[in-house]
Amino acid sequence: MIYALLLFIITYILMLIFSKYRPYVALGSALIFIFTGMLPASKILSSIDFNVILMIAGTMGIVALFIESKMPELLADMIMEKVPNVMWAAVAMSLFAGIISAFIDNVATVLMIAPVALEICKKLKTNPVPFIIGIAVSSNLQGAATLVGDTTAIMLGSALDMSFMDFFWYQKKPGIFFAVELGAVLSAFILAFIFRKEKSPIPKNNQRTQVNDYVPSVLLLLIIILLIGASFIPNKPDITNGLICCVLLLIGLLYSFSQKKKLSSITAPLMEIDFQTIGLLLGLFLIIGGISEQGVIDAAASLLAKAGEGNIFFLYTLIVWASVAISAFIDNIPYVATMIPVIAGISTSLNIDPTVLYFGLLSGATLGGNCTPIGASANITGIGILRKEGYSVKNGDFFKIGIPFTLAAIIPAYIYLWVVYGI
Repeated sequence: MIYALLLFIITYILMLIFSKYRPYVALGSALIFIFTGMLPASKILSSIDFNVILMIAGTMGIVALFIESKMPELLADMIMEKVPNVMWAAVAMSLFAGIISAFIDNVATVLMIAPVALEICKKLKTNPVPFIIGIAVSSNLQGAATLVGDTTAIMLGSALDMSFMDFFWYQKKPGIFFAVELGAVLSAFILAFIFRKEKSPIPKNNQRTQVNDYVPSVLLLLIIILLIGASFIPNKPDITNGLICCVLLLIGLLYSFSQKKKLSSITAPLMEIDFQTIGLLLGLFLIIGGISEQGVIDAAASLLAKAGEGNIFFLYTLIVWASVAISAFIDNIPYVATMIPVIAGISTSLNIDPTVLYFGLLSGATLGGNCTPIGASANITGIGILRKEGYSVKNGDFFKIGIPFTLAAIIPAYIYLWVVYGI
């Protein structure tokens, strides 16, 4: 276990230092885990979240068709008509991304909203890096708001047998949705403060961009509808969301080919898929699989449980803030999957209602990913989009938005959940 932990720590340090080479560092570390036997060959495929990989690939392809249709330019024109300056444009895009991500996966949200933000930044001739970071962290925030917002929310809902409406009203009390929205309101003010110097007025243009094809927009809308619908299907295959995105991409490619009769109508969107981002995620999945196999996550969860046993408030506090810290560096899905049975065991031994501990776990693990550029798939995807546009994202660029945003979101949620469910 010690060697796995050391390799894990070294890998993340290298990825933070050599940000341009993160995919190669992650894949190289993953190969070490495999060749040394720390990740057995029999566990390689099960460690990879193919649902996320397929969803990213499928959505990226459709987004390429979406951009080609000029719909992002039209949406950018419409948003620019409604906001007075660059600051409010950034805040509006982040809030819009948050609303969407409460109902569909965070990565899919970033892939859909980022092209619109990029078009706004091109028209305003401003740096898109903080815009995209704001969209990514806002998407992560809202993942805990509803049953369908994120995989971790689905996992917790399954463990507690919660319905969609239980996230709004649970045990005759306001649900976790309101804790998330309380954080969202405060974090919106944080974003406004971060962008406070961007007061350049937005020029008003009476001429809106003309969209030349609405089919890609319909396909993106179908992604939202089908992903929401799929979330209510019990015992569905793990790759359902990924298959939905890939099937819709196939439909989009066939439609594009039927219109243009050129092979490039198929190959061009496929070439827009960011394989470096996919490679980085693939490496991270294998690394997390390796440390999970070696017992690192189990040991961390057990240590966490023992440290706070006996004092409910201290245990709740420990779970929230440890979850924030841990999820800043590792994927929150295996961590939450490990901690759910741990919390169940603690509640049984102490004979307590575990609701506040579960909700604290979900809020901390969801928001912790916003602390670092590699803490959440949405962050990795947003940075990948910027890299393809020729923009380099420094760690400092991310930290100065991600860390205050996380604190602004988690502190009110932390207080709210204890007041409503702990006292």
